[in-house]
Amino acid sequence: MTRVVGLISGTSVDGIDAAFVEIAGSESDLTVELLAGVTYPYPEKLRSQILNLCAGGSISMAELASLDDAIAQHFAQAVHAIQKHHPPAATLIGSHGQTVYHRPPAPPPPYTPLGYSLQLGRGEVIAHATGIKTVSNFRVADIAVGGQGAPLVSKIDACLLCSPTQHRCIQNIGGIGNVTYLPPGQGNWLDLVSGWDTGPGNTLLDLAVQHFSQGRQTYDQDGNWARQGRVCQPLLNQWLSHDFFQHPPPKSTGRELFGWDYLHQCIAQSQAYSLNPADLLATLTELTVASIEDNYRRFLPKMPDQIFISGGGSRNLYLKQRLQTRLPSVGIQTTDEAGVNSDFKEAIAFAVLAYWRDLGICGNLPGVTGAKQAVLLGNIAPS
Repeated sequence: MTRVVGLISGTSVDGIDAAFVEIAGSESDLTVELLAGVTYPYPEKLRSQILNLCAGGSISMAELASLDDAIAQHFAQAVHAIQKHHPPAATLIGSHGQTVYHRPPAPPPPYTPLGYSLQLGRGEVIAHATGIKTVSNFRVADIAVGGQGAPLVSKIDACLLCSPTQHRCIQNIGGIGNVTYLPPGQGNWLDLVSGWDTGPGNTLLDLAVQHFSQGRQTYDQDGNWARQGRVCQPLLNQWLSHDFFQHPPPKSTGRELFGWDYLHQCIAQSQAYSLNPADLLATLTELTVASIEDNYRRFLPKMPDQIFISGGGSRNLYLKQRLQTRLPSVGIQTTDEAGVNSDFKEAIAFAVLAYWRDLGICGNLPGVTGAKQAVLLGNIAPS
């Protein structure tokens, strides 16, 4: 058994998710036990700096370097804190870092540049501060061979959540939504796995709540605010006509597409329908669930028998109810009910990716990211 700490701060910039796990096996015999999982919030000043950069704010190279180091120091503090009550210590860290910019490859023709993805919180600082070998910068190797660099969790989903008899979708609803489609496990099961980003998850909802509450609230707890509104179907149809939803996989996205600029556009478009804040939140929530359904019906080889949800959206009761209403014949549960903690699944995934990198096992699935080949993911910083 290898003890690993997995770290990630997602698109919503809620804080650092840390998962302390014990891992054994390789791929088909992979086992992961979660020893502890905690979310460590950023200090408000640091979070504001990150959000400003994600929104396109100007920053000098010196300020960028300082921000990179500050994020890494907070990631290191999360490692120290989560290990404190669970000896012995980890021998490996897998840190996704904090995404501040993601640009997928441009579709052909005539010229297809490589994608670009930047995560701050450099692994060298984490390794130095903790004395633990750290794997970070996972996305660049997949991008270098023509991939999207996302989603990278699909292989872990396949190894931990595949069923011998059921067609399953593992739907993460973080800031951005992403899906892994798992056909029933068989000899060439990894070759049949597919996955992609489905569109906005919680990001637009959180931004709208912050906007309408003048910053007093950061999210819609249980979807209670959205539940009070009514969905504006003509506006929803207009939003679903966006090119991203029509484009086939492989595909990935982020705040660059579904962020403040997009929300302001949504608010402006809603004025033609005289929507109040609850109505707009209800319609934005419906965009998340409708885009998931639309992606499934367009691009899956078969509708799933089961959907297992993870991420912050798994705690939004109204969102889950709306998804179940749209997909009444599909069983919808959280990944907790399949044995993987829904709050820390992404952090667990990057612990596994670090473990695989240390063993020399490729971490990407070319059928998911669009990469030309499977590659080792992550740069290793020795302790």
